[in-house]
Amino acid sequence: MKNRGSVSLLRSRRAKLMAGAVALGAAGLLSAQTIVPSQLAFADAVRVDAQAPTDFSQVVRTVSPAVVSVQVKQAVEPRMMNFGGKDNSQEFFKGLPEGHPFERFFREFGGRGGEEGQNQRRSPRQYGMSQGSGFFISADGYVVTNQHVIDKGTEFTVIDQDGKEFDATLIGADKRTDLALLKVEGDKDFTYVEFAKEAPQVGEWTVAIGNPFGLGGSVTAGIVSARGRDIGAGPYDDFIQIDAPVNRGNSGGPAFNMHGEVIGVNAAIFSPSGGNVGIAFAIPASTAQDVIMELKDDGTVVRGWLGVQIQNVTDDIAESLGLDEARGAIVAEAQEDSPAEKAGLRSGDTILAVNGASVKGPRELSKIIATYDPDTRIDVTIWRDGEEQDVSVTLGRLQEKEQVAAATQTEKTKTSLDELGLVLMTREEAGLEGKGVFIAEIDPDSAAAEKGLNPGDAILEVAGVKVESPADVLKALEKAEKDGRKAVLFRVEANETTRFVALPMNLA
Repeated sequence: MKNRGSVSLLRSRRAKLMAGAVALGAAGLLSAQTIVPSQLAFADAVRVDAQAPTDFSQVVRTVSPAVVSVQVKQAVEPRMMNFGGKDNSQEFFKGLPEGHPFERFFREFGGRGGEEGQNQRRSPRQYGMSQGSGFFISADGYVVTNQHVIDKGTEFTVIDQDGKEFDATLIGADKRTDLALLKVEGDKDFTYVEFAKEAPQVGEWTVAIGNPFGLGGSVTAGIVSARGRDIGAGPYDDFIQIDAPVNRGNSGGPAFNMHGEVIGVNAAIFSPSGGNVGIAFAIPASTAQDVIMELKDDGTVVRGWLGVQIQNVTDDIAESLGLDEARGAIVAEAQEDSPAEKAGLRSGDTILAVNGASVKGPRELSKIIATYDPDTRIDVTIWRDGEEQDVSVTLGRLQEKEQVAAATQTEKTKTSLDELGLVLMTREEAGLEGKGVFIAEIDPDSAAAEKGLNPGDAILEVAGVKVESPADVLKALEKAEKDGRKAVLFRVEANETTRFVALPMNLA
């Protein structure tokens, strides 16, 4: 009986313990502190059922006939051949035996026995040959390639997959987007490809076909590594980055998706060694298609022109302007007699939107303006004097411009701004004409140096106030300090280009 009672007591205690465990488990549903690790439930990991292609042969077999090699004959500037003048050249060839091959060569080009002045003659006109890639976009023979492939070319030859050569005519080229259009005539319809209607996704497969190192019909494959790359090639940079091996000679060739559509025109590689390192850049199909259609219609690309020098709005610039965040493109200068100047835009204005389309930065603004034709009237939203304003602008026509600039310095009276690491002079004291205050010296460890200011630059404005002397700069800085500004906006000119620099307020 005693054992039977002990067993009952144990069973009772076990039941109570089980009940307590159940109670703890229930409480764990209400309190994170009582969750037992083994009871945690995890969400299922993401899973992708899509499979990579076993090979690319079907795509390559279909599109290859549309891909061509492009050969360009380029005129080389004639050189003046000089064999060192009468004294040195005569000394060099003195003692050559009669009939020596060098003697005849030297005599014919102005050496021994030649008349005065014959030692310097213009060489025969020479030609160079460059190669690239391209592809047909129409049955009647229009071929897309890069502008840098055909640059300075005098004759153009297109070679198809079968090795047949066709003389080509240059229809037009656009240096700003590095695109060109050729036209060949033939007695047949050419196999051609189309531009993709949708932008590729990062991670999507791509096949590049071209003429690397003169090896026509070469095929490489990879994925889209990134989009929207700015590599400093031009104002409209928006490259697709791919890791398909691309080398010299691939320029102008197409990058295809798995539907055989052209997603981009191969244009550049990143390569410290000159060979492929798995980073190549292609002009997006959306850009290429628009430019090529304009070249086909008019032989040139006509773009709208606003006429401003612009730069990024950094966090410190946004702080100095009173913007809630770094956005838009700040106007460093409205060019003289430009549409922007005529509409009243001025330095210090920050362009936030065009016709309601947000402007993230200078590159976006350039691309937006380029989509409009000259004489188009647009509404520009700007940030000025701490508030948004709308300005109506009639765009002009974009023209290519050459910029030449230089500044010299003379030692005269100098004023030091030790807190900013600047030594200043008036333009007159520096022996220069123009506006602003001349930067004579910069402390290499200063904030000014970190922001890219250099001796020879000129300060045009400080905190929105025009300055003509170091005293003006000091006065503007003192006012900014009294206003409690953490950073002060300097408008600076260098090599005829103006920009804004925000320097921290740390005056003693």
